[in-house]
Amino acid sequence: MPDDPDRLPDDLPDDPEGEGRGDPNAPDHGIGFGKVPGPAQGGGGATGGGNPFAGTPMEGMFGAFGDMFGSGGQMPDMNLLMQQMQRMFAPHEGAVNWELATDVARRTVVASPDPSPLSTETSAVDDAMRLAEVWLDTATDIPAAATRTAAWSRSQWVESTMPTWRAMVEPIAEHVVAAMAGALPEEAKAMAGPLVGILNQAGGAMFGTQVGQAVGALATEVLSSTDVGIPLAPAGVSALLPANIRAFGEGLDQTDTDLFLYAALRECAHQRLFAHAPWLRGRLLSTIEEYGRGTTIDVSAIEQKMAGLDPTNLAAAQEALEGGLFEPERTPQQQAVLTRLEALLAFVEGWVDEVVTQATEGRMPSAPALREAMRRRRAAGGPAEQTFASLVGLELRPRRLRDASALWAALRDRKGASARDAVWSHPDLMPTAADLDDPLGFAYDEPDAEAEGTDAAFDAALADLLEGAADGDAKGEDDAGADEGDDPRPESDR
Repeated sequence: MPDDPDRLPDDLPDDPEGEGRGDPNAPDHGIGFGKVPGPAQGGGGATGGGNPFAGTPMEGMFGAFGDMFGSGGQMPDMNLLMQQMQRMFAPHEGAVNWELATDVARRTVVASPDPSPLSTETSAVDDAMRLAEVWLDTATDIPAAATRTAAWSRSQWVESTMPTWRAMVEPIAEHVVAAMAGALPEEAKAMAGPLVGILNQAGGAMFGTQVGQAVGALATEVLSSTDVGIPLAPAGVSALLPANIRAFGEGLDQTDTDLFLYAALRECAHQRLFAHAPWLRGRLLSTIEEYGRGTTIDVSAIEQKMAGLDPTNLAAAQEALEGGLFEPERTPQQQAVLTRLEALLAFVEGWVDEVVTQATEGRMPSAPALREAMRRRRAAGGPAEQTFASLVGLELRPRRLRDASALWAALRDRKGASARDAVWSHPDLMPTAADLDDPLGFAYDEPDAEAEGTDAAFDAALADLLEGAADGDAKGEDDAGADEGDDPRPESDR
């Protein structure tokens, strides 16, 4: 844009994030988005937080508008607001605006202190990971899988795990957006015309904002890269979040050394399992996608909720939107998929629980207390996990962790650790959700390899015997028929 010599510096928009300053190629956000009319000085303008329409019939409306954005009845910063709206309607690939989601997640994280790990914390994580791998070697034959260890801040966790969140959430978002578009009446689609594309962009931004808030909230609680039961970090990376581990240990009366070591044991066990069973990660993601394919939108329910809204009450409208006005309705098919997903997560967490228990037995006196605290935390789910479940519709919680742990322990008691771990070699060998109702039954009903070989040999011998007898009977009948036909004597002399 050519420079305007008559344009005063005060006519330029504020750049609160520092973007574009000194960059001649940066977009000029001042076109159409200049300051709202108001006093140029004295804090009464838009950037000063005041209402520029004070004393006019529009004062009440913009006061409510300010309340909606948390300004206490004051006019929000219009330049910042317009920048956010530009980003909301910016083109993006896929059903979710992931650039916006990442930015919202980062902003959610930095709302509270997020210090970078100290060098001493990084060393403590490295030491805990090395010791954890040594202990796990005594509890499982599955080899170590991590090639690098890391100590992350919450912001680093967001940046490093966002690609996996994209793989998980994108299929759900695609089906939700498609369901919302399909729920529109045909006449509404015809009237909307080209606006449908704009609405899809806005929908992707809304979904991105919600996902960003959920991921940012999770970042304040997770202890490692696999704490939700799925490896979120890049392949081969084992990572812990020191700040969150210390927060988890508050009130447990445990040392930082034990807290770091127990978190490292669980992280390394997860990494080993997913490397040993390459089909597992794909099965989890495909199950999540299957859940998303069944998404439907109940238009009648939305109409009922909308009929009860007061259009003059912006706060009530915002509350309805945040409370799931457009939340998809869970179908029986989705509930069945969710049951399978929860069972698979339970088997993962149960195996990790069982292996870590064996690795710490006789070595770590604090392990039983930490095990119980971790079980309760994973089974109940924290506020952040509940927030993610309400926004995306999925609960990444192993509700039956104890049953799954008992199943793996029983299988180890009967056939050994190698047989317990061999079940993960193929999905067809895995227990089902029904086996969680009888954890001991799966272990003791599992056919023994030696007995299975003996039974097979017996069955083969029996089959040969029966086949030989049948051949003998057939030969006897053929011989009898041949003798009868070759006898030259008259029938009366026989």
